[in-house]
Amino acid sequence: MKLLIITQAMDVNNPVLGFFVRWVQEFSKHCEKVTVICLEKGEHQLPENVKILSLGKEVGASKVKYIFNFYRYIWQERKNYDVVFVHMNQEYVILGWKLWKILGKKIMMWRNHPMGNFFTNVAVWVSDRVFCTSQFSYTAKFKKTEIVSVGIDTELFKRNLEIKKIPNSILFLGRISPIKNVDILIEALNKLNKDGVDFNALIVGDYILKDRGYYENLKNRIKNYGLGDKIKLVDGIKNAETIDLYNKYEIYINLTPTGSMDKTIFEAMACESLVLVLNLSLVDKINNIHIYKNDVNLAIKIKELLYLETNLKVNFGKKLRDYVIENHNLEKTIATILR
Repeated sequence: MKLLIITQAMDVNNPVLGFFVRWVQEFSKHCEKVTVICLEKGEHQLPENVKILSLGKEVGASKVKYIFNFYRYIWQERKNYDVVFVHMNQEYVILGWKLWKILGKKIMMWRNHPMGNFFTNVAVWVSDRVFCTSQFSYTAKFKKTEIVSVGIDTELFKRNLEIKKIPNSILFLGRISPIKNVDILIEALNKLNKDGVDFNALIVGDYILKDRGYYENLKNRIKNYGLGDKIKLVDGIKNAETIDLYNKYEIYINLTPTGSMDKTIFEAMACESLVLVLNLSLVDKINNIHIYKNDVNLAIKIKELLYLETNLKVNFGKKLRDYVIENHNLEKTIATILR
């Protein structure tokens, strides 16, 4: 198979999308040739059968230039791919589907979000195959959609016994935005502090410009609650650097609503961190001690995990890793997409 991939970024240093370089490496093992068109490119090391083409964001290209480059590349490379895999952005399916249909190219789209619209419906309609990781995703309702594993490199994300866990430690890692409910986490931590519960929390992530007000509000809450010595708020880091954090912190908390399946949840589990998630897609798939439901006080759930005996924390962590290996490893995900 000769594969064309459309994605946002090819950069191992990207805090959110750095993982995708590893995905392309795995695709390249099973394809004769892989061509990647990305919005921006940065640092990456890939096999000789992989070609990277950037739409030009890293050099300040305009949106008009993006579109020009997109059509130029998909025509220029037409003999170098049989199948198109669009990762996350339905816009590229809508832009390219007519030409791809004329050229006889199969279209695959990965979209994993609880919300959708008319354009999502169009993108699904013109695609040959659609993938998502949650039965609560917007695209899960379509007959052509396949529910697939999240795709975690479990050889990279694993427990490092040389790194000691920080006692009573809590980690949030991800984009800082209202949908991530970081404010709810801070309110719960404030309640724990008032109740005399000892903890050490780290919130790691970047924000986009429209969410700057939300980010500043979080900083002010931490300051006003007098939690500056208990909660640290820092910028996002490289995907590969998150491994050490998962290994240092006892509990990883993710409050993204049901419908998406944040990879960070599964990366943390692969590193044998305890997790606490709002995502109901995992109900009865992992121990329900790790599931936060809105009918329960978040502070109580966090306290329950913090106060587990050490041997139970270790056992729960190992079971979470086993679950990821069995159900969400990267090799399984790529094999499903390419079959």
